[in-house]
Amino acid sequence: MKKTALLIFLLFVLISPNLFAQSPTPATVYPKVVGYLSFIIPAVTINKNETTPEFKKATTIGFPTGVNVLYSDRFGFSFEFVPSIVAQASGSKTSNLLFDPGPMFRFKHGFTFIPRLAFETQGRYGFTPVFNQIYKRTKAINYFVAASTPVRFGNSAPASIGASIQFGFIFN
Repeated sequence: MKKTALLIFLLFVLISPNLFAQSPTPATVYPKVVGYLSFIIPAVTINKNETTPEFKKATTIGFPTGVNVLYSDRFGFSFEFVPSIVAQASGSKTSNLLFDPGPMFRFKHGFTFIPRLAFETQGRYGFTPVFNQIYKRTKAINYFVAASTPVRFGNSAPASIGASIQFGFIFN
């Protein structure tokens, strides 16, 4: 009787961890396509002739919308379109459309570096390094903040560099 009880006890101890164990989270299947929406505010633009802080003469806000194609936990490609609106004392208007594609280098803890190309309908072109950080994850949406430094050339204007801040969310 004692041997049978001991045998049942040992079997229970060996089997019970498997009965209550949670199944592992399924691995992400790649490639994976996700979309995002955000808004971006330029803080300052600098060229050889002047430094233009935001909100001094006008207020500009962009609305980046894009699709990210994720090829792995570490790499993807982003296709982004950014319409911009400028508001000033005389009124507001749509001022520009930017196509901003680039590879995504994804790191641990939600950090991503995106060196984007830039093609604007205003006739400017260049590149935009973007430093992106996810600050909150949910099952359906990841919230992020990004800092960028747009560098632009062309359209008979001096080369410029700027600084911008972006907030948005990615649909999982």
